[in-house]
Amino acid sequence: MRTNVPGGLWVVGLSTSGDRVHQARVDHGSHPETVLAVGGWSAGPPVSATTRPDGALELAYLVTGPSGIPPAREEVPRDADVAADEHAEPYQRVAAYAVVTSERGVLMTQFTSLTHVAGEWGLPGGGLDHGEAPVDGVHREVWEETGQRIVLGDLVTIQSQHWVGRAPGGGVEDFHAVRIVYRATCPEPTDVVIHDVGGTTGDARWVPVDEVSELPITSSWRSLPELTRITRRGDGAG
Repeated sequence: MRTNVPGGLWVVGLSTSGDRVHQARVDHGSHPETVLAVGGWSAGPPVSATTRPDGALELAYLVTGPSGIPPAREEVPRDADVAADEHAEPYQRVAAYAVVTSERGVLMTQFTSLTHVAGEWGLPGGGLDHGEAPVDGVHREVWEETGQRIVLGDLVTIQSQHWVGRAPGGGVEDFHAVRIVYRATCPEPTDVVIHDVGGTTGDARWVPVDEVSELPITSSWRSLPELTRITRRGDGAG
């Protein structure tokens, strides 16, 4: 399996007192919360995403349990242009993003034709380099895509999405996207500068809070609770 996390992906369950009560590997296509549920634990909010010395990435959640409720097995969706008999190469990609706010609004980026969502908008961020810690990755990606220096806040959520689709290069991938999302502020916002020219970011802007909902936001971020909270309450200023 191709992956950008050479040591593998693990989920850790923490008690309210901070004790490690469970840990397990997150296999290709699995949601970390589902892995915890298989172990009998109910996942609360994620609290950290850290890289171990061996290169593995640990996603830690507060847990309660045992839940006693086995998770349902979900069918993996397949894009309409991928035939049932086409071979799909497994690919697990871990990425880090940030909901960045400042006095100028919310920092948003627009995707290029190198993606399947060209013209749509999302959050700054992207795939981790091999062995890179998520906190380092999100700082790097925000700078490359927007030229902004940020102050990272809490871990907001961890998304996991699994589907079979055609990559921009034409190959078919059994794709597992794991997205680590932080809250962040930009104390000294500047005009946006895209340093990673020719990549997947074609445009980037500080968008006033009351205008964010007018953008064609990609489905990955459209219903993100943190983004919805900011736009509904109008409290985007950092």
